[in-house]
Amino acid sequence: MVFDLFKSRRRAKLRSQPAPAEWRRILERNLPVFSRLSVADQSELLGHTQVFLAEKHFEGAGGLELTDEIRVTIAGQACLLLLHRDTDYYPELITVIVYPSGYTAHEDRHIGGGIWEEGGEDRLGHTGQRLSALVLAWDAVRHGAAEPDDGQNLVLHEFAHQLDFENQSSDGTPALATTGDYRAWARVMSAEFNALRRASYAGEPTLLDEYGATNPAEFFAVITEAFFERPRALQRRHPQLYAQLQRFYRQDPTTYSVEPALAE
Repeated sequence: MVFDLFKSRRRAKLRSQPAPAEWRRILERNLPVFSRLSVADQSELLGHTQVFLAEKHFEGAGGLELTDEIRVTIAGQACLLLLHRDTDYYPELITVIVYPSGYTAHEDRHIGGGIWEEGGEDRLGHTGQRLSALVLAWDAVRHGAAEPDDGQNLVLHEFAHQLDFENQSSDGTPALATTGDYRAWARVMSAEFNALRRASYAGEPTLLDEYGATNPAEFFAVITEAFFERPRALQRRHPQLYAQLQRFYRQDPTTYSVEPALAE
């Protein structure tokens, strides 16, 4: 309890301090949605960014030299998911590793039965429940930030996984407040996930990225991307899904989205 009190006070102090002017300029330059947020939300986002950068360790990989632009651009997008909510700042995460571009991960993969295969897999980002680290490709981070209405954002995707981990599982369900919330979430998400799987198998066009049909964890990450980047289309075509995400994230991105009003 003493540690929690100390942590809470330290975070409150960080949030109350003015952020470096250059950090604001980085967010204004690299995140088009930042300038569309209310003044209060801009201030809150900068406060969260200060806590995030104070608590998370960043490492450059593949020859990348870390700069404030890299760190703040990543942190700003990650903290967009934290606005208006009580947060413990991604408690399972310790380190953010940044490559200059896509990288190859070498690992053993279980392919069925007792069979495993060893090999490389090209990636733009990755995180895992027991990894305590999150890996990102900087060029994909920049593109995702600069194109905030294409429905794809690497940082939002990977940090949605971190939110998923907060209830000690990776099942597409983040930590919710009540039993009723869990029941409503399960009902809507199950129906929407199965609908995406059916559409994917049938080759039908979908608003949601078909990668979300892989499993419930990827579904949550994909719908998080759509919620923040294609909110008008998501609200129109998947109203119950949008309502669940709005209740969880305590935001309505239609109020600040750069998505065209008639986007489908």
